[in-house]
Amino acid sequence: MLARIFLLAALLGEAPIVCAADVVTKPEAEAMVKKAQAYLKANGREKTFAEINKKDGPFSDRDLYLVVYGNDGVVRAHGANAKMIGKNLIELKDVDGKPFVKERVEMAKKKVPFWQDYKFNNPVTGKIEPKTMYCVPEEDIILCGGVYLK
Repeated sequence: MLARIFLLAALLGEAPIVCAADVVTKPEAEAMVKKAQAYLKANGREKTFAEINKKDGPFSDRDLYLVVYGNDGVVRAHGANAKMIGKNLIELKDVDGKPFVKERVEMAKKKVPFWQDYKFNNPVTGKIEPKTMYCVPEEDIILCGGVYLK
């Protein structure tokens, strides 16, 4: 549905109108991460990562997708961009120069869930937007899902 709105808007040369129902909320991101955490405990890493990597899978909703990092900064699973899997992004910075992956790894050392703000490309709009990411450290990985701030 959202893709049709963007296509129609592009054809008409108008900016798309985003409905409240299309905007992912922080509670939805937290719930998605917790759902993946439970799935991980029940099914193991291999199966969980495979499900997270599916763009139309159970861990993808509108512009909400999950990403799993190792404590070394290497992407273990990515719900929006499979090309990132296996890459070490520890030195990656956002458009403001914030080393958000390095910061995320440091925050995860406290072994408590956290929110982290940075800027990132929204796969739905194709634009760099402010984002906040909810992350849960789990052994030697960090399970994250984010919300683009409108």
